[in-house]
Amino acid sequence: MVSFEMSDRKKIGLGLTGFGVFFSFLGIIFFFDKGLLAMGNILFISGVTLTIGLQSTMQFFIKRQNYKGTLSFFVGFFLVIIGWPIFGMILEAYGFIVLFSGFWPTLAVFIQRIPILGWLFQQPYIRSWLDRNQGKRVPV
Repeated sequence: MVSFEMSDRKKIGLGLTGFGVFFSFLGIIFFFDKGLLAMGNILFISGVTLTIGLQSTMQFFIKRQNYKGTLSFFVGFFLVIIGWPIFGMILEAYGFIVLFSGFWPTLAVFIQRIPILGWLFQQPYIRSWLDRNQGKRVPV
């Protein structure tokens, strides 16, 4: 059995990231409420920073292959803050997909180990789709 030890900082970072996703979801459900969306964005970015560290976060966003995603994500974030939440979320979604497309296979493996979601992801049609798309980056 493999044991994964996590520091308290990483646990807090994962919690903040989760709350960021939750508040963003609430912001979308409540007709693009800019306050909830902004809070979700701030929590998400601070959670990722705490989870992987400030230097790794900066390196990730500054990578040459991630410029399009970084620019769209942060311009979308700015648009949400100034009061244009629909356009901001569209840009952020595009940036998020471009930035994190390389992580989908890792995320799929992680989700397969969660009790209820794991069962869903083990279904043959979902499993075959994941196997076909494993390791592919979204074309930009």
